[in-house]
Amino acid sequence: MSNVLVLAVHPDDETLGCGGTLLKHKASGDNIYWLIATAMKEESGFNKKQIEEREHEIDTVKGMYGFSELFNLDIPTTKADKITSKELITKISDIFNNVKPEIIYLPFMHDVHSDHRVIFDAAYSCTKTFRYPFIRKILMMETISETELAPPTKETIFIPNSFVNISNFMDKKLEIMRVFESEHGNHPFPRSPETIKAIATARGAIAGCKFAEGFMVLREIL
Repeated sequence: MSNVLVLAVHPDDETLGCGGTLLKHKASGDNIYWLIATAMKEESGFNKKQIEEREHEIDTVKGMYGFSELFNLDIPTTKADKITSKELITKISDIFNNVKPEIIYLPFMHDVHSDHRVIFDAAYSCTKTFRYPFIRKILMMETISETELAPPTKETIFIPNSFVNISNFMDKKLEIMRVFESEHGNHPFPRSPETIKAIATARGAIAGCKFAEGFMVLREIL
């Protein structure tokens, strides 16, 4: 049994990036933890109804996955770069030391959204082996509408080198994604059921299964 933590910069990133994998971890008896970096705030232009609906969505999704615990850095959406690196690192470090995750899923370091890049940098600073010896594996996940829109250069594109067969969990992943009503739409909107399933199909073709999620392994200690 392992402690597994996913860092979702925005709620729904965990489902888009590794929803099927999280469900598979849970089915295997692992403890799964959800760290959300940002939150809707009135000062950022969201109204009370939107904020309440998002809180309800998060609570519903937490139960659907069976997360052992939910953490939230409570950073206003799109404002991660306004927080000092020291503050971000301190907050993330405290959570890592609390959970002691053996496996961590992070956003892709070159995602087009600035929140993703800032949070990745802070989180990766909290993975030094001599300070966090419990971490055994670090992976980056692909988040539809962020990862594929990174600059198309060989240094910044997402090239998965690890795959998880999620064929038995694809329907549940789509069901969970539907909870985030404002975050998905009809094809060709990136976060559509068709696109989510198409990417899982493509990753599955590489992995030799019906549906898969792809990751980039940054470190693995066996």
